[in-house]
Amino acid sequence: MNAVAAEPKRILMVDDDVALLRVVREALMASLQCEVDTSPKPEYAFELALKKKYDLFIFDFQMPMIDGSMLFFLIAKVYQNIQPIRELPQLILVSGKAEEKRAQELLKEPGVAGLVAKPFAINRLLEKIKAAVPAIQSATSS
Repeated sequence: MNAVAAEPKRILMVDDDVALLRVVREALMASLQCEVDTSPKPEYAFELALKKKYDLFIFDFQMPMIDGSMLFFLIAKVYQNIQPIRELPQLILVSGKAEEKRAQELLKEPGVAGLVAKPFAINRLLEKIKAAVPAIQSATSS
């Protein structure tokens, strides 16, 4: 084995709250050894998901036009129909309406790793991320 570090894990986060994106991105990059791409626009995130390989998606459940679950299913469809078939990353949904029935239903879908209610503590999100993608390391451990 060579001593080259493994590719850093990559997270794609989509939320129409730009301030939240900035805060979460800073926190994740500071506390996890990973790259974080963010977008307030689901359609741009969709393009990113086709261009790059991600280990985890964090999507806002409620956004104008395309909600987080719809975005996830669209990406899943494309991943299944391209060659080579791409593995769909786990999804963590963030929602201001986590108790909503539809949000709870989504948790039963394959690939949906969890739901974090807004407003949330960063530690809570970090726990969900580490549970969903055990290979993501904390920045303190090397």
